[in-house]
Amino acid sequence: MSILVTGIGELVTNDPAHGGELGIVGDAAVVVDGDRVAWVGPAVAAPAADDMLDVQGRAVLPSFVDSHAHLVFAGDRAAEFAARMAGTPYDGGGIASSVRATRAASDDELRRLVAARIAEMRAQGTGTVEIKSGYGLTVDDEARALRIAREFTDETTFLGAHVVPAEYAERRDEYVRLVTGPMLAACAPYAKWIDVFCEPRSPHAFTGDEARAVLTAGRDAGLALRVHGNQLGPGPGVQLAVELGAASVDHCTYLSGADVDALAGSATVATLLPGVEFSTRSPYPDARRLLEAGVRIALATDCNPGTCYSSSMPFVIALAVREMGLTPAQALRAATLGAADSLRRDDIGRLTVGSRADLTVLDAPSHLHLTYRAGVPLARVLHLP
Repeated sequence: MSILVTGIGELVTNDPAHGGELGIVGDAAVVVDGDRVAWVGPAVAAPAADDMLDVQGRAVLPSFVDSHAHLVFAGDRAAEFAARMAGTPYDGGGIASSVRATRAASDDELRRLVAARIAEMRAQGTGTVEIKSGYGLTVDDEARALRIAREFTDETTFLGAHVVPAEYAERRDEYVRLVTGPMLAACAPYAKWIDVFCEPRSPHAFTGDEARAVLTAGRDAGLALRVHGNQLGPGPGVQLAVELGAASVDHCTYLSGADVDALAGSATVATLLPGVEFSTRSPYPDARRLLEAGVRIALATDCNPGTCYSSSMPFVIALAVREMGLTPAQALRAATLGAADSLRRDDIGRLTVGSRADLTVLDAPSHLHLTYRAGVPLARVLHLP
């Protein structure tokens, strides 16, 4: 059945054919046929459809693409957040408490928690989400996390190399062998991606050499690559991601000139996570510097129990504009088209003929209100008849 979505005051398409940075069409309409966009243009020229939905002058845009999220976990770390606000620095050690709670949770409990977080995201305009494992850190618990994640998204990421669990603290090499051997074999059938927390400044995360071993093993198993890099300080994560052809390197809080040059000359997207800087009182990356150097950027929430327990892409967009030097248009593009690029997807993050019919509607006449009215719940995924 086809549906005509009309009465769109401002339509963001991310299609250069419509001109400008966001491909905006005023007084617009979209025809949806099944789960795909069949037509886009001025409302006065819209073809007939089987049904119609009038959004009464509201803005419509491609649903947000949250390309970095850790949703399969139990428990919370509110006390850790309070401690950070009182001056305790973040070093990755708190992940262990989430591992304990997640291991103790039942499948049904984890499934219920993920479903609630997905619903929360959709209520704020997110249409596609990537979900990582990483709070199990045993063969069975990591495979379980990915099986549950796969019930909610095709964008699943094996993150057995999140941190070295406490039981392997004195046997790091043995844990890396577990991740690259039996754990990878058990998890690969449920994952599209492999990721690693490459952060030599944390005693709990992985060195450059360890990260290389994890990523190359994942690539040999048929998984595509993502990297947590340069979060706590300068390090090898960005350069490693570029060298190995990772689709995305995420955080990028501390970048050298060489890191920026490497990203600019590559197909690797720099995914920025300003909610983490907000939640850890870390410096914000200079996103404008990256854009001006020719680096492709994305925005994502990094929704997780420790360093950013927020599922709100509008919040991330507002932070990127206020704290990272982006214009509202640049931030919205990074949260849609840029994040889709980081997942190597060309069917989301835009509203063009043939793309997925993932539409987000704002209770506002323009995308500018996402940052102009920061904190107000304006965005939601549009549910079609």
